Amino acid sequence: MTERVLTGITTTGTPHLGNYVGAIRPAIAASRAPGVESFFFMADYHALIKCDDPERVARSTLEIAATFLAAGLDTNRVVFYRQSDIPETPELTWLLTCVTAKGQMNRAHAYKAATDANVADGKDIDADISMGLYSYPILMAADILLFNAHRVPVGKDQVQHIEMARDVAQRFNHLYGQGRELFVLPQAEVEEDVATLPGLDGRKMSKSYDNTVPLFEGGPKGLKDAVARIVTDSRLPGEPKDPDGTSLVTIHDAFATPAQRDAFRADLRAGLGWGDAKQRTVELIESHIGPLRATYADLMAHPERVEAALQEGARKARAVARPLLDELRQAVGLRAMVAVVSQKKEARAAHAKLPEFKQYREADGRFFFKLADADGTDLLQSDGLTEGKAAGAWVKRLKTEGSAALADAPVRLVADRAAVDAALSALMAAQA
Repeated sequence: MTERVLTGITTTGTPHLGNYVGAIRPAIAASRAPGVESFFFMADYHALIKCDDPERVARSTLEIAATFLAAGLDTNRVVFYRQSDIPETPELTWLLTCVTAKGQMNRAHAYKAATDANVADGKDIDADISMGLYSYPILMAADILLFNAHRVPVGKDQVQHIEMARDVAQRFNHLYGQGRELFVLPQAEVEEDVATLPGLDGRKMSKSYDNTVPLFEGGPKGLKDAVARIVTDSRLPGEPKDPDGTSLVTIHDAFATPAQRDAFRADLRAGLGWGDAKQRTVELIESHIGPLRATYADLMAHPERVEAALQEGARKARAVARPLLDELRQAVGLRAMVAVVSQKKEARAAHAKLPEFKQYREADGRFFFKLADADGTDLLQSDGLTEGKAAGAWVKRLKTEGSAALADAPVRLVADRAAVDAALSALMAAQA
């Protein structure tokens, strides 16, 4: 079963260690797993909600994209794109906005935090709150649902937004699906151990708290200087220390093997000095990110390479997004108005050019089916089935359910997934 995994990072700053551990590293690791189709994007539309500095948004987009590439993202295996290069995203955002309850947005954590702060300061409850902040969970839902992602790696503070995306998807399916599941219901995926990395002061590592450990910025010295500022207790070398009472241990553990974690804790309990513990942590982190730093520097010196990667990713992303959005436009009634006779002619012409399922029986008695594009190119091939009825049933299901049926179907893809999705969408539209 192929699953889609989608990850985005807001482009408002330079990636730090918390971004790498909590989002970038696990997302890249997930993209290498068998049976996974990964989508990675630079969330620059989201950045506009938080930042009104154009240069900062542009610079951050380059830095984050270069970080993904330097950290080992294989753009041949994944779809890697910039959010603003996908015009289908804001269009879907509006379709979802029209089915989203205002009361649901009132309960969003970011909006509630902003209104609570205004009330505490004696201001109007909605002072300085933009509609971007208020409704950005809908934009996030569009990011996810446009590609029917099954899993979304997020920090714990973003789980509510995945739940909102599920609610909106269910409402849309109910209103417009007519028995079909237009949207997959996504699942939040939180890496419990290191999903939220603590910063220098023990709070969540965040640019807004000014407590981050740099990833590449400042080189080895920048890393060492930041780790040196991590808050620890006042116990001296030789005195036993509680390994569970400091951010240092959590940051160390994010890069350590189980054996290294156990040894670090044992040494702290035996009196390892905080200075030596910090030096050991720096060396451990550097062993992981040091080899990536040169690649990052080269990409930052040649931004055209990053841009080329993002444009190729946008092409692949739109090949998936456009057929779904066309289907959604039909579902909600955004259709062309043409004469009935023209509709019939167009339907006949479209039917003549549709992809086609072919069923056949091999000499060993097993039944097979395959899907070919309008030009005859094979797109998918079934396994051998013992009954012709079963092959016919699967063909019918794929025609009516489209890509959603691929998860269970006894088939293998012999062409690009985007081409298969487009062909199945065309057949679904013809069925409708």
